[in-house]
Parts: sequence; structure tokens; C-alpha cells
Amino acid sequence: MPELRSTRADRSLVALDALDATGAKACQRVCVFGATGTIGRATAAALVRRGHDVVCFVRERSGVGGSLGQTETSQLLEGTTVRVVDPTDPLSLSRDGFAGERFDAVVSCMASRTGAPKDAWAIDHCAHLTILDAARQAGVRHFVLLSAICVQKPRLAFQQAKLAFEGALIGSGLNYSIVRPTAFFKSLSGQIERVRRGQPFLVFGNGSLTACKPISDDDLADYIAGCLQEESRLNRILPIGGPGEPITPRQQGEALFALLGRPPKFRSVPVALLDVIVGGLGALGRISPSLAEKAELARIGRYYATESMLVWDPQTCRYDAAATPSTGTETLFDFYRSVLAGAPVPERGDHAVF
Repeated sequence: MPELRSTRADRSLVALDALDATGAKACQRVCVFGATGTIGRATAAALVRRGHDVVCFVRERSGVGGSLGQTETSQLLEGTTVRVVDPTDPLSLSRDGFAGERFDAVVSCMASRTGAPKDAWAIDHCAHLTILDAARQAGVRHFVLLSAICVQKPRLAFQQAKLAFEGALIGSGLNYSIVRPTAFFKSLSGQIERVRRGQPFLVFGNGSLTACKPISDDDLADYIAGCLQEESRLNRILPIGGPGEPITPRQQGEALFALLGRPPKFRSVPVALLDVIVGGLGALGRISPSLAEKAELARIGRYYATESMLVWDPQTCRYDAAATPSTGTETLFDFYRSVLAGAPVPERGDHAVF
């Protein structure tokens, strides 16, 4: 029988099938991609806490630099079933992953490691298209995607790749929930040690060019897991931030110094310097692929130095803090406090800026 594409209303009715006799959402069988990353691990744990049957599809070697084998991965993902799957290979997805079994939902926290063009289009777009096709063939009804709020202004390769897949997902006929979080705590943790060592906190410009509503791994994970149970999150693009008012890089630095009981000390990096670096690497990149990739990474750095991680209002051409939803209970300053008290700093891998 030929496949029929459902309307949004049809898809919403299908989602109601997951309700049990009491009207509460029943346990679902969920496969998770990107489960070895910090957000992925937290999401898998949140799904387990909610009573879902969670199967994590992981690569043979995963984690930063491929440091995790299957044994280590299974220990990290307690309470889940772990299957070794190549997410870029349709045969592996079908044979080793879905394996002819029933799955109600896919949750993908998978993302390219660097954001460089080749990596971004291979993972953020092509691999996700492969997963989407395999999920549809397996009868999956709901696809929850962890995207990024910065795709609102797609100037970079990884943003364009993510946005292209978002479009494919929306048009796929599956129920979808596209989660676009603001800044992660781990992305804003890079200067904790330099400040603790007595060095100045680095800011671009005056430190107030941008703002964000940072969100913790656990709060974001709980929000992602809730997409399987909250009807209001069905077939929607969902920008989301953490609790409290938006904060600027200068406020982040001031909080760190205050927690250490020291007077604030900043060093400003001119945005114009980034422009020179981007321009120089871009010119050299025309003759060297490796420098072309470095140029893209420099463009990523400049983007985050000058663009807020808040909802963009295309009518006013301004970021709108009031329109950026909040969730959770843990603030960035709670996180700083815990790290300074001895909690481990999350591994940032290829996403480190400072």
C-alpha cells in the first residue's frame, strides 16, 4: 500500500493513541541517538525516570575522541539497552538498530562534533535523513529533535544543515517536536579555571553585546523527555531556555568573581580582531582545505561573540528575551557555585572557545 502523508490534525489524533485507559501517557519504547554526549546521557536518564523503555543506538567507539567502548557506554547509560549502530548506514540502522521491532519514538541529541561544513552536512543533515527514513520504515510515530536556537539566523554551515533537516522532518508525515535550546552550561564553563587562577575574564567588546538564558543538562533533558507526553509540544518548533532573566558575558564574569570573593577583572577582545582572523583564514582557505575549515570555525566564534541566544523577532529585527520561554530550576550561577565547590566541569570536547 502506498504511504500517505498525514495532515497536522491527523498526526495529533495519532498521538492520542499513546494514552492509556486513565488518560495518562503510557510507557513508550524510545530509541535515542547521541546518547553518549552530555545532553544525550541526561535525556536517556530522564526518559528512564519517566518509565519509558529506552534503547540507545551508539557507535562502536563513542564519546570525545572515541574514548568510550561498548562496556563503558553501557555503564554510562544505566537503565537502558545499548545497541552498536552506525547512524550513517541504512543497513546498520535497520539490521542492528530497529531490527524489525516496534518503537514508538526517536529522540535525537546527535550533532556534528565541530560544526565544520563537511561534518555538519554529514551528521546534522545526511545522517539524520537516513535515521528519519529508517524510523518511518520501522513504524515510528514521533521524532523528537534536539536542534539549536541559532538556526533562526542561518549564516553558518552547521545552521544551514540543521535547518534543512528540520524542514525534512516537518514534511515527513511523522509527529515531530523540534527543541531549540539556548546556551548550555558546559558552553559557558570554559573560563572558570582561568578566573580561579587569577586571570581576567575574557569578553568580546564590552561584554554586553549578547545575552542568553542558559539551560542545564538535566533541565533540558527533562524538557526533551516531556515532549513525548505533552500535547502542547507536538508538531511544534520549541525554543527553550533556563530559568531567570537573560545574562550577558559580563554578568557571567561578575558572578564568577563574586563567588570567589574577588574584584572583577576583565580583558576585552575586539570583534574587529575576529573579523581580521576570519578574513585572513578565508583567503588562505581558498588554497588549503584545512585552513578553510579553520576559517569556518573562526566564523562560528564570531557568530557567538555577536549574536544572542534568544528568540529572534523578524518584525523588529531584534532578539526578544520576553518571547524566549524558560524551564527548569537550575541557574548558571548555581552551576558555577557547584563547580567551584568541587563538582566536575563537563567535557566540552570540540566545542571549546576559550
